[in-house]
Amino acid sequence: MSLRQNPPTSVEVPETPRAAAQPARFGGKVRALRRRESLSQVQLAERLAISPSYLNLIENNRRPLPANLLIKLAQLFNVDVNAFASDEDARLVADLTEAFADPFFDGDDLTSIDVREMATASPSAARAVLSLYRAYQGARAATDDLTTRLSDGEDSGSPNMRLPSEEVTDLIQRCWNHFPEIEEAAESVVQRGKLASDDLYTGLVRYLEKQHGVLVQVARWGSERGVLRRYDPDRKVLTLSELLPTRSRTFQLAQQLAVISLGDVMNRITNDARLTSDESRSLARVALANYFAGAVLMPYTQFLEAAKQERYDIDVLGRRFRVGFEQVCHRLTTLRRPGNEGVPFHMIRIDVAGNISKRFSGSGIRFARFSGACARWNIFSAFLTPGMIRIQTSRMPDGVAFFCLSRTIQKDSGGYHAQHPVQAIGLGCQLDYARELVYSDGIDIANPEMCIPVGVTCRLCERTDCEQRALPSLKVPLRVDENVRGVSLYAPGLHRPPR
Repeated sequence: MSLRQNPPTSVEVPETPRAAAQPARFGGKVRALRRRESLSQVQLAERLAISPSYLNLIENNRRPLPANLLIKLAQLFNVDVNAFASDEDARLVADLTEAFADPFFDGDDLTSIDVREMATASPSAARAVLSLYRAYQGARAATDDLTTRLSDGEDSGSPNMRLPSEEVTDLIQRCWNHFPEIEEAAESVVQRGKLASDDLYTGLVRYLEKQHGVLVQVARWGSERGVLRRYDPDRKVLTLSELLPTRSRTFQLAQQLAVISLGDVMNRITNDARLTSDESRSLARVALANYFAGAVLMPYTQFLEAAKQERYDIDVLGRRFRVGFEQVCHRLTTLRRPGNEGVPFHMIRIDVAGNISKRFSGSGIRFARFSGACARWNIFSAFLTPGMIRIQTSRMPDGVAFFCLSRTIQKDSGGYHAQHPVQAIGLGCQLDYARELVYSDGIDIANPEMCIPVGVTCRLCERTDCEQRALPSLKVPLRVDENVRGVSLYAPGLHRPPR
């Protein structure tokens, strides 16, 4: 499929408070809800006390949806008002655009407007198309895996078409990585347990024993080799490895406390139809337990006040709250309490092979879901300078600029023979927020020449002057001139030398 741009556009991203305002299109949502309840336009119009013609204009996005009708619709269909938020529409459009960028669709002639209209007019159908594409991807990967296994003489299994980790990531993104019930539970534990930040480990050990009858013990590495934490619910004994440093032991204590005491809360959150397997729901509960642990170690109000006071200096925050670099970065992405919010950050974690193991976009930046990320992101260069923070101001093809920092991290558990895998953490926000961060000091962020042009993925980026381009762009016709060599095979020379 050749995804023509008519007119040229780039991948849409979720709106953030300082992003350019876009008109909300709720017509497709209204129509989908009406059809779900098998109502005609006349019937719904009667319930809303409006004319059928006016409802028809709303459903076709020719009239805005007033706030009073929005509330009526939410009450009538028993849905949260947030279900009408446009950020999910933007992600849906972006995911569809990336899916249709697959070379499998080459030869079709779909425009970006067609994709946008499909997502807004029938979001359920659009999500079904994405599910079908994911199934196709899974089948293709399974075929490749089967071919490899047969050629090696191995047996093959039946892999799931969609990874549980992807479903959990989507759940976290839909909730903007903020879970009020978990926050309240963490604050309650800190208050009831009178937990002090300077001796949190001892306080949690005492709290577990007093409130839940759980005994905490530290085991020698040889007796529990390969296990960092193990809980025996019958004996009520929690065993931690001696190889865990104190800050990691504290985190593991808080995580196990969540598993023991927050089962009902976590089950309510994970009772989501889009978590399609037991594996996805179990993985989601682990993610929520981690969230709780971070909230206990870094209580919301104190942490946000410290972050603002120290201008989001990650090292200072890590030492003050006795946590690691990644834990601080992750906690910064959760500060979305209405009326008391922090800078909206995005976060990504990758390994040296470029595999993304964690991602969340609170800044509005778009992450690739079905293909490789742009090689010009500074997170990849972090591996060249281990332990050092790399700074980058960048601009996406849609013109939105970001301020990003990245640094490598290394697992601090394991003995002499442990492999100590190295990963990189990327944290960033829209450029408008950069001055609130200590890392912007001495950087001329107002200078447009400082912004590095980056994209989501090669197939969706129209920049042809990139020496790191690995694939041709769908937005620019591929023209190969055997007599001309540009900065890359897919970036031909655009200008002829003067005669």
